[in-house]
Amino acid sequence: MRKEATILRPSQNGDRYELFTPTAMPKAAGFLWNQRMMIQITCRGFATAQFMQPEPAKYAHAPNIEATTFMQPEPNYYAHHPGRFVYIKDEETGQLFSAPYEPVRTPTDRFVFSAGKADVSWTVEHLGVRVELIMGIPTHDVAELWTVKVTNLSGRPRKLSVVPYFPIGYKSWMNQSAEWNSELMGVVASTVTPYQKATEYFKNKYLKDKTYFICETRPDSWEANQQSFEGEGGLHNPSALQQPQLNNSDARYETPTAAVQYRVALKAGEQREYRFLFGPAYDEAEIGAMRSRYLSKEGFARTANEYAEYIERGRGSLRIETPDKELDNFVNNWLPRQVYYHGDVNRLTTDPQTRNYLQDNMGMNYIKPEVSRKAFITAVSQQEANGSMPDGILLVEGAQLKYINQIPHTDHCVWLPVTLEVYLAETGDYSLLKEKVRSENGDEFTVFERFSRAMNWLLGARDERGLSYIAQGDWCDPMNMVGYKGKGVSGWLTLATAYALQIWANVCEHEGRADLAKFYRAGADECNAAVNKHLWDGDWFARGITDDNVTFGIKSDPEGRIWLNPQSWSILSGAASPQQVSRILPQVDSELVTPYGVTMFGPPYSKMREDVGRVTQKAMGSAENASVYNHAGIFYVFSLYKLGNQEDRAYQLLRKMLPGPSDADYLQRGQLPIYIPNYYRGAWREFPRTAGRSSQLFNTGTVSWVYRCFVEGLCGLRGDANGLTIHPQLPNNWDSIKVTRLFRGATFHLDIRRADVSDVVVKQGGRTLPKPRIDNIRAGQRYDLTVLVPQ
Repeated sequence: MRKEATILRPSQNGDRYELFTPTAMPKAAGFLWNQRMMIQITCRGFATAQFMQPEPAKYAHAPNIEATTFMQPEPNYYAHHPGRFVYIKDEETGQLFSAPYEPVRTPTDRFVFSAGKADVSWTVEHLGVRVELIMGIPTHDVAELWTVKVTNLSGRPRKLSVVPYFPIGYKSWMNQSAEWNSELMGVVASTVTPYQKATEYFKNKYLKDKTYFICETRPDSWEANQQSFEGEGGLHNPSALQQPQLNNSDARYETPTAAVQYRVALKAGEQREYRFLFGPAYDEAEIGAMRSRYLSKEGFARTANEYAEYIERGRGSLRIETPDKELDNFVNNWLPRQVYYHGDVNRLTTDPQTRNYLQDNMGMNYIKPEVSRKAFITAVSQQEANGSMPDGILLVEGAQLKYINQIPHTDHCVWLPVTLEVYLAETGDYSLLKEKVRSENGDEFTVFERFSRAMNWLLGARDERGLSYIAQGDWCDPMNMVGYKGKGVSGWLTLATAYALQIWANVCEHEGRADLAKFYRAGADECNAAVNKHLWDGDWFARGITDDNVTFGIKSDPEGRIWLNPQSWSILSGAASPQQVSRILPQVDSELVTPYGVTMFGPPYSKMREDVGRVTQKAMGSAENASVYNHAGIFYVFSLYKLGNQEDRAYQLLRKMLPGPSDADYLQRGQLPIYIPNYYRGAWREFPRTAGRSSQLFNTGTVSWVYRCFVEGLCGLRGDANGLTIHPQLPNNWDSIKVTRLFRGATFHLDIRRADVSDVVVKQGGRTLPKPRIDNIRAGQRYDLTVLVPQ
């Protein structure tokens, strides 16, 4: 019997998840975004927020100078970490607690953290007082909208101080200050973004260097100086709260903060409600405009409705009803939301990695295919003159390649046909291929020609054995020393090249280019043959060959012995024969599968291997060093569905990507089941205490593939040029499911159940169709289908 969770549950028909403890899963968080900002906030009140101007920036900082970097996995929170908090002080007894939980950390009588699709909220009860917090954001602007409700539950009159505390942190070593602005009714912190080059002055001149915290209701006192607020008491008992009123201090080249105090007398059952706006601005005029636009009861209600409508536009094209209700909730409510986030904002970066950009937009085919179409044109407009693709796609004028995009990788061309396949399957829009695209190089080719040039580049980027060069990385970014001398090759990339060539050959054939189809299929065959000749190790395929001609990812390796990606893509490309597949699958089961999913490789590296690279230096079981890296895992699941007759293997691994449904699993992973993280800790055999722990990062190329696996794999609903094929792959312990699928403007309702049939049978209106597919689909029409699958 399956154990159900007691520490959390879905609510409001799955639109929210509620967590009932701030200590069992302290990093559990929700996130909101729009096209200009993102905020991730934990159950305890710690927050990480960034906005675009146009590069990512912050308006709330740590109290010390921070490095500029991308979002980090497994974030460490500490007392002075940026957050959003409300202190409650009983003025008669001096007792103090804070909501949501930090910084006072007082055990409360009731705690509910509620992560919603369009807002995040908390309910905290202690000392006969209920505190309700609600955080929302606008659809277009950069701001946090906070509602604080305080209710007297004690049955007697109470005298309380309500003190919202929003730390602003260390903003600049050049110039930082903060003060109360009576006209705006809030704390306004000002800074000068540090720079040294004269040219940077002009670049920084119009940055939003102010942070504001403004109030709808005028407070009794305020504090803009972090040290004055905290004093000797520390954040768990600030010195300023040991006095009747805050100090009304300013900050002059001192660390700024924002705290305001309301001294209230509440009758029994009485409630007070406050609203606040927190965010960045260029000047006080902009703050005033934000106040006028949002800071009222009506403004908050209007904004909440607009934002809910914005999120609803990403609801996806699939709804399922299966024996696994937690899975239903995730697929119907939360998975399309995460897919939408990726395609809507491209991870809030101005230079997404090319592979990420294409795969993130692949998911938009199930939500807004026109976004995917535009992404292809944007990507190929930046194709290099030699047909290769850049390491990143620049999305705004003046953007530059940063971080990992400055390191040469060789896999980016692969993702063009791999992701195009989904666009064509969902839309049947082959006219995209005829679009002419001019690049910054000045050349002009059709999309079809540009894809062909990319495939030609892949064919040319191989050594004398026919294996693909890896340079300083392929899909695995930190595998940076296999080929940095110019000779190392990637087994995975060779297989992925074969798969991409096969997909593109099919497109060429559809477009009447049989000559090109033949050419690319021959290239794919060469790649598969080369991998079989040089990289088959008896039970699995090796990962690659180093600059010094050392094959790795083989049985004799004590660490990094078997890698998942070559096995998955050997199935997809057809390099693996049925006999080889029968040897690969049991090895993956025994070597890589854990209670939390399938690891990227195993065993993990415990020390640097200089001919492989920095992946071997990462902590054992974290990130790319043998974690349950979900992006690699979903490739394997997809390959199992493509292979067929692997319904149980595929579903079991697919289900493990989602936390729960037991308390034990939630506690080990430490994450709400509202998104799939980029990884869970691996090293299950070596370090079982930390295995399964979530990275807490919702940026991942996994989710587009997960959605595809549910649509095309489990539900078996795959489009092609002429219509929709139907071939469900249910796990063996499921007798039936119901599916609603939006496809090319039509709505499909499918009742899928087991029956005494030898193959899939589709019935429409009592009539058995000659094949399990629907052709000539008419937009606006409803198709009610009964689908029978073998027992």
